[in-house]
Amino acid sequence: MEIIKSIKGDETILRLIGWLDTQAAPELAAEIENISGEGSLIMDLGSLEYISSSGLRQIVAAYKKFEGRIVLKKVNPGTLDILKTTGLDKRIRIEDEDEKTEILTEEKTEILTNDSTAE
Repeated sequence: MEIIKSIKGDETILRLIGWLDTQAAPELAAEIENISGEGSLIMDLGSLEYISSSGLRQIVAAYKKFEGRIVLKKVNPGTLDILKTTGLDKRIRIEDEDEKTEILTEEKTEILTNDSTAE
């Protein structure tokens, strides 16, 4: 999985690309741990191909750390179905607009890669 991290003011944007599975979940957990919980978190899931229960746990952990100040953007139909099945769509705000995910023009952009298929 690849994580592209952008920071704009007190908002942190994490764009998740690939599979958020058991192998990638610790990478996301570490990234969330390194972010101050003071602002808000936007997770761009538009390029997320798969999410496992381990990935869902990391979204819940982020929700708790940011005390609900989290938005999921560009959620694909499969992931949205999982969020609805688990009831997370009732607790976590989900948006389709792209207004806050302009990651290429942010103040700071960082790319983190853990691509196990490259080995």
